[in-house]
Amino acid sequence: MDTSNYEKFQTGNPVVRKLFDRFYGKVGALVEPLVPGSVLDAGCGEGETLERLAGVLDGPVTGVDLNPDSVEFSAKRVPSGSFQVADLTDLPFEDSSFDLVLCLEVLEHIPDPAPALKELARVCRGDLVLSVPSEPWFRLGSLARGKYMSGWGNHPEHVNHWNLRSFREFLAARTEVVSVERSTPWIVAHARPSG
Repeated sequence: MDTSNYEKFQTGNPVVRKLFDRFYGKVGALVEPLVPGSVLDAGCGEGETLERLAGVLDGPVTGVDLNPDSVEFSAKRVPSGSFQVADLTDLPFEDSSFDLVLCLEVLEHIPDPAPALKELARVCRGDLVLSVPSEPWFRLGSLARGKYMSGWGNHPEHVNHWNLRSFREFLAARTEVVSVERSTPWIVAHARPSG
């Protein structure tokens, strides 16, 4: 399978597994009371998020990703969903198509993330839940595990770096921010389209 980051979820490291479980617990606790009727997982990867949140997502789910292998894998993993290859800066959906738009661990990979956030807000009629690595904690955690040593802990595909303040500012320029919290080593934010 030639997918992007699936191997990170297959770790045998109990600390990393616990961090992932806590992260998805925080995301699930944020999403559950929203009771979304329809969901877009933008940058769905291999379907990890949709599978983990299946218990709190009652309506139809849609996933998009740039990687065709990831889309194919997601479709097999979450057969009730609808998946397609798409670019976050040019989503193939009408305005206000989804009650909930998820975009977890994606924006740090996009050289110019502002157009992607604008598109995410455009197709959202309710709530946006987004996450990015929390710096410097993500890099420090990578260094502690002996990962990405030549880049001082920076994942080679991460081109954007945020902390709580800078991510809130990034979101506030384009959305109505509800909350921005840390689930170390990640940031989890809840926002709504402006206007």
